[in-house]
Formats: sequence, structure tokens, C-alpha cells
Amino acid sequence: MSALFDLSGTTALITGAAQGIGLAIARGLGQAGAALILNDKNQDALENSVATLAAGGLRVHGCPFDVSDAAQIRRSIPAAEKTAGPIHILVNNAGIHRRGPLEDLDESAWREVLNTNLTGVFLVSQQVVRGMIARGAGKIINIASIIGQRGRATVAPYMASKGGVIMLTKAMAIEWGKYNIQVNCIGPGFMTTDLNLPLMADAQFDAWVRSHTPAGRWGDPSDLVGTAVFLASRASDFVNGQTIFVDGGILAAL
Repeated sequence: MSALFDLSGTTALITGAAQGIGLAIARGLGQAGAALILNDKNQDALENSVATLAAGGLRVHGCPFDVSDAAQIRRSIPAAEKTAGPIHILVNNAGIHRRGPLEDLDESAWREVLNTNLTGVFLVSQQVVRGMIARGAGKIINIASIIGQRGRATVAPYMASKGGVIMLTKAMAIEWGKYNIQVNCIGPGFMTTDLNLPLMADAQFDAWVRSHTPAGRWGDPSDLVGTAVFLASRASDFVNGQTIFVDGGILAAL
């Protein structure tokens, strides 16, 4: 049974992996046996995270680029594969947040969020999937959010981007399934990440999250690791186009 979840002999690229969810998933995939390529556009933070994982005995390389920049992607990913080997697993995690009333939202903020959170998934996947198609196998894991399924005020760009990621996941599964490529999505609930610091600091919102989540707490990025390893492994070879919400039960309760 353990062989189903063994990632030995694979290489995984994780975007937005300098901290938070991306770093937690990277560590988990590495502990399951995968060699790692960590991406982030913050090069200093990326180098620190690469050093931390390497010190823990994991095989890891850094690959700094902006997921919304197609030219950087075309240069950086092939170079990383030359060093670390072909990418068998892709985790599209990079994301940003811009909050504010929709009627006052700057167009630049809208475009920044959509370009990073949604178009970035398309651009990186398109670059990586060509090698997966040639090899006849691959795993792509897109990170969405419960905010792609349920909404609230002042987060319209994030809602639109994460809802788009869920549907893009289905489109990828439909088109690439014939190549033995499985594309699935993880939808985290409210997590203790830097993106959510303003919410965690709001006592009223913090109380709302805890009272509406059957688990009675915020999620930790480590709560996503088991699902990520499952979706990256042979255990999920007949799972395709799905979104697994890892949310402590909040969607069931809302």
C-alpha cells in the first residue's frame, strides 16, 4: 500500500513555494520522495526556503520567476529541468490577494490578481505539460480556495480567479486525460497564512471562522500535505478534474 504514495524517482515543481502553503506542500512531497524545484518571485525568501529544506535532507533546487510573465516561464522552466530533471508533478500554488470594495477597485489590482492567480496557472501548466505529454504521464495540482465556491464582500478579484482555477482544472483534465495526465485541485479553507493575516487579526472575523468551521479552528498549511501527496501519487491515477476542499468542514456548514 505504501508504494502507492511513494514519490521516489519523481521531480516536483511548486510555484509560490517560499512560504506558507507552497512551502508546506513542497516539504511534504519531498518527504514522500520527490526531488523539488521551488519557485517564487521573491528570490531572497526563495533562497532561504531552499536552504531550509536542503538542511532537512531533501533534494531541492530554486527557480525564481514570476508566474504571470510568459517570457520568464519559457526561460526558467527548461533551465530548471536541465538541472533537476523532467517535471513529473506540478503544483500551481502562487497567488496574491487585493481587497477592497468592487466599485472602487483599480483595474490594475484586478488584472494583477487575475494574471497571477489564474493566467499564471495556465502559463506554467502549458509550459510543463508538453514534457508530460511526451512522456505519457504527469500530475498537476492547482491550488484554489473555498472562496472559489463561496463568496464574501471585498474580495471579488480573488473570487473570480479561484473560481476560474476550478473550471480551468476541469478543462485541463478533459484535454490532457488522454495522455495519462491527471489534473486536480485543492481548495483550502481559511488557513493561517500571510495572505490571511488581516483576517486573523480581526477578532470578529476570527470568531466567525472558528464558530462556522466544524473543526473549530483555522487550518494550518500542513493540513494540506496529505491531500497533495495523494494527488501527486499513483494512488490518484483515476482521479481527474476534481476539487478536494480541505476546509475543516466549513463548506458543509455554510
